[in-house]
Amino acid sequence: MAEVDQSLLAKVLGRKQSFLAADLEDAHSIIQDSVKGSRVMVIGAAGSIGCSFVKELVQFQMAALHLVDISENNLAEVVRDLRSTGSTLPDDFKTFSIDFGGPEMEALIRSETYDYVLNFSALKHVRSERDHFTLMRLLDVNVLSNARMLDWLSGAKTPRKVFAVSSDKAVRPANIMGASKAMMERVFISRADEIPFGSARFANVAFSDGSLLHSFVQRMQKGQPFSAPSDVRRYFISHQEAGQLCILGCFAGRNKEIVYPDFRPDEDMMTFSEIAVEFLRHHGYEPALCETEDEARAKAALLTPDSKEWPCLFSGSDTSGEKMYEEFVDPAESTTTERFKHCGVITDPVFHGRERLDEAVNQLKDLRTAGTWTLDNLIDAVSHAVPELAHARASKNLDQKM
Repeated sequence: MAEVDQSLLAKVLGRKQSFLAADLEDAHSIIQDSVKGSRVMVIGAAGSIGCSFVKELVQFQMAALHLVDISENNLAEVVRDLRSTGSTLPDDFKTFSIDFGGPEMEALIRSETYDYVLNFSALKHVRSERDHFTLMRLLDVNVLSNARMLDWLSGAKTPRKVFAVSSDKAVRPANIMGASKAMMERVFISRADEIPFGSARFANVAFSDGSLLHSFVQRMQKGQPFSAPSDVRRYFISHQEAGQLCILGCFAGRNKEIVYPDFRPDEDMMTFSEIAVEFLRHHGYEPALCETEDEARAKAALLTPDSKEWPCLFSGSDTSGEKMYEEFVDPAESTTTERFKHCGVITDPVFHGRERLDEAVNQLKDLRTAGTWTLDNLIDAVSHAVPELAHARASKNLDQKM
């Protein structure tokens, strides 16, 4: 994960310090009492958010820290980063480059004992709507693999708590990615009387790998035009804030609770096009607005080291699965904003019952085992567990746009 220019990040977020600093200070003793002497497994530890969480976690005194990620290169970089910055790691520090949903993970879980298991591994792109093959993999990673993991964790070695990252897109979802996160929450909630569970619903993590903001960095490095929707509004948090939100959700939250940033829609949302302009001005450019992709590419081909403008294509959203704005709480959910200063807590998440959930999970398992399915099959299965899904189909998917 490349470091983000902190002055640029402050401009995008509208703050220089973490909005969670006061809450972390208030909860420090609770977190320390929970973490001290515990055995912790972090899955997806080499991703943008998993890595940020680990950096926050190592400030506390664990007995064991085991990191799991399918990317051996990124996992090696996490270790180098921790060692090079002088992070205090427990004697029992190990890394495992394995798929968290595969048989190697099952064998690892059955051979070790953990107090906390935290999962940051997920497929997060709405562009997965483009085909039903990628979409099935998304559902396997985000839903079915978590269900398998809970089976492996149950019994004599049941942890004190499991934690998995959710998304603002899980609330009244307009796409299967968001619905998969809602379904994931419900998989854990259905087992929470046996294995206590906590979660966090994220805003967009600014400049995280694969995000549109991260693509601005790539486009500038490659001399390519910027493209962004002008009508889609989102909340943004930093990598550090993402890690800190998960610290609070796991170690200061209660069973079946989901924490979320307590932001204000009128003050804390920005459009992607507004951020693109801020990014360009930070680097000394003004946007040169274009009407078509061809015009934007043609102007990009003329860029020189002396150029003062950068070609941009800003347009309304016309791709499947996009919501104009995100929200953290379903109107049917109970919340409290009294426990923390700057984040809320969902105390009673939406859950339509274990029977419906199990039927949906089994339907997905059967389709995957059969080896043939359609987009409608997947929507039907997910909608059974997440009936509030309002799948927004459009004429384009994100792979058809610049």
